[in-house]
Amino acid sequence: MLRSVKLAALGALRHSGVFRLVANSKWRQQRLLILCYHGTSLEDEHLWRPGLYMDPKKLEQRLELLKKGCYSVLPLDEALQRLRAETLPRRSVVITFDDGTYDFYKQAFPRLKSYGFPATVYQTTYYTSCERPVFNLICSYMLWKRRGEVIANGAEMGLKQALDLRTEVGRHKVVRGLIENAEAEDLTGVQKDDLAERLAHFLGIDYESIKAKRILQLMNAREVQEVARDGVDIQLHTHRHRAPEEEKLFRHEIEDNRTHIRELTATRPIHFCYPGGVYRQAFLPWLREEHIISATTCDAGLATRDSESLLLPRFVDNQNRTQIELESWATGIGDLLAFRRAASQKYVPGRG
Repeated sequence: MLRSVKLAALGALRHSGVFRLVANSKWRQQRLLILCYHGTSLEDEHLWRPGLYMDPKKLEQRLELLKKGCYSVLPLDEALQRLRAETLPRRSVVITFDDGTYDFYKQAFPRLKSYGFPATVYQTTYYTSCERPVFNLICSYMLWKRRGEVIANGAEMGLKQALDLRTEVGRHKVVRGLIENAEAEDLTGVQKDDLAERLAHFLGIDYESIKAKRILQLMNAREVQEVARDGVDIQLHTHRHRAPEEEKLFRHEIEDNRTHIRELTATRPIHFCYPGGVYRQAFLPWLREEHIISATTCDAGLATRDSESLLLPRFVDNQNRTQIELESWATGIGDLLAFRRAASQKYVPGRG
């Protein structure tokens, strides 16, 4: 009900010319919209996890909106420098993608290129060399493929309880059980992939077909190098997509991530994105020690000259968002009307 009222109100504001008025204002020119995307579906991933994946047709509609609206889509580094210097052009926008999945290379990158839009990819790097599906994601996806079922005995997969696949909560419990078993046995990425293959066989799913399509895999080294040569800005997102709360481990994640990116792109990344949007105040001095000059969150908002550079807000766009919601944030209306800004600070495995 509230969502319907909100969308109706946005429609009325757009029709009355308020969107255009705010978009062209000095107030908006002093603010930067950083868009956050994750995956662009190869098949049905947006139906499995609409908060993480987007139908490629919808992504194309977003890019068309930015083009027709005459938005100034800037590279991240340039945009942040101009934000501080108060020299942003009108309607400034930055496009970012978290994780660096293969579907970025296959689906999003060609579309960005056709529009001439720069983009930043916050690249995790463990699975760029371990060319397998991301374990927790592929397990979740395959369990979703069998949604509606209850499997009475999970002993074959090392699980004590029945596998209740009827709800997201039930499927998440199964994934957690698999992750905990893998961690207890200290499995490598290859060994976890063997476990995922066993799960596929247990569920009656053709795992080789999924792997061949590169569903829920990251870009490999060659693909990262290719998009980087073609102008995509590759930045830090930790090596293993995690942000430990112990300084030594946290900084180790940054160092491993940076080393891999430097080897692939011959650049020294200085921008960072918190995995899952989860951050702690303790991280900020550690990032500064690592010479990180910006870090993005999943908190909603437009960045201003006074924003903390290591806690920059973004607008997280996904399959559940409507076109007018994106337009409201692009014009600045969304920021003015935002009720809830803070993203959940509870880490959920698999969230960008």
